Amino acid sequence: MKAEGQVRVGIAKKKQLKVIFHSAYMSDGKCFVGEHLFSSDSAERLFLPADDDASFTLENVVIGVDFHWERAENQTFCGALQLLDESGFIWAVNILPVETYLTSVISSEMNAHAPLEFLKAHAVISRSWLLAMMQKSRQNEQESPLHEQQEGDSVIRWYGCDSHRHFDVCADDHCQRYQGIARQSSPSAAAAVHATRGMVLEYDGTICDARFSKCCGGVTELFESCWENVQHPYLIAQADPYCNTQDKRLLSRILNSYDQETSHFYRWTVSYTDSELAELIQRKSGIDFGRIIDLLPLSRSLSGRIVLLKIVGEKRSVVVGKELEIRKWLSESHLYSSAFEVEKISGGFRLHGKGWGHGVGLCQIGAAVMADEGKTFQEILQFYYPGSKLGKRW
Repeated sequence: MKAEGQVRVGIAKKKQLKVIFHSAYMSDGKCFVGEHLFSSDSAERLFLPADDDASFTLENVVIGVDFHWERAENQTFCGALQLLDESGFIWAVNILPVETYLTSVISSEMNAHAPLEFLKAHAVISRSWLLAMMQKSRQNEQESPLHEQQEGDSVIRWYGCDSHRHFDVCADDHCQRYQGIARQSSPSAAAAVHATRGMVLEYDGTICDARFSKCCGGVTELFESCWENVQHPYLIAQADPYCNTQDKRLLSRILNSYDQETSHFYRWTVSYTDSELAELIQRKSGIDFGRIIDLLPLSRSLSGRIVLLKIVGEKRSVVVGKELEIRKWLSESHLYSSAFEVEKISGGFRLHGKGWGHGVGLCQIGAAVMADEGKTFQEILQFYYPGSKLGKRW
């Protein structure tokens, strides 16, 4: 059985990067300790920790990029640091063991005080998704992260997670959240990762592309409704009776502080005046529709999420998809989901929506409720990924 290996995580991309080395790091025969400022014209370099307890801090790391909870925070990491130049910007890449990375991921995605069986389930799916993406990335090294089909008056886009050029995965919601040592210090997260060490979900002997989202809104989603037209038998649309919880005690245990700022996500409403919507869509799409006359769902998936939306304007009409592109065009950041109904009101539109995220695979709220009700991590995984089996890679 192979060793766990390491993962390369893209943390931040900046013109200038401030790094604080809390203990000795070696690069090109030189020792670095304390505060250092690097810019894009600095030579690309690798910093290796002098001992196992070494750590470094990056200032003003942006999390939740382009989402409604976007903010910057200082984050501290263990492992190695690589600095890479990209067209006048500098990338900070953290290199560390997979299991150490996962301890931070499961308590960055959700609160480390969540029920232990939920954290175990999340460790398995985060490990599975990571290894599946790393394998896919090696097979498609030149693939673009943006997949686009533009024909006539239609714009169909989806965004891959397997095409980062300089590293395996990023540290934000585009891949899965990874926020450093502060998250790794949780005893519950460490226990969950240790208890499931090397475990992955498999289907027909292949590691599952184990997607997950915050709240499915009552029905999970098909993979092909959000990304490429590939069917994964374990990623299905099914009713989820667990994610509709009003238990504030549980929500405070399972959601990190910035996620608790979003209080209405199982059901939500957004309203726009005609002028607000026209200006927003033009700015987000780059297309001048004039006054928006109607928003017409042309295709919905089995979960009720809109896959194709026709935007009818005074100047032109365009069909937009898939779900994430719809969410981008109709919000300053992203709509919570594309599972919404359109109501035309006097002087504007009102959208009545369900859920938070794409809804594919595990629903984090629903899975946490299952664990709180006494379900094991195996039962949680079987519910959200039917037909899959647990395997062990190390």
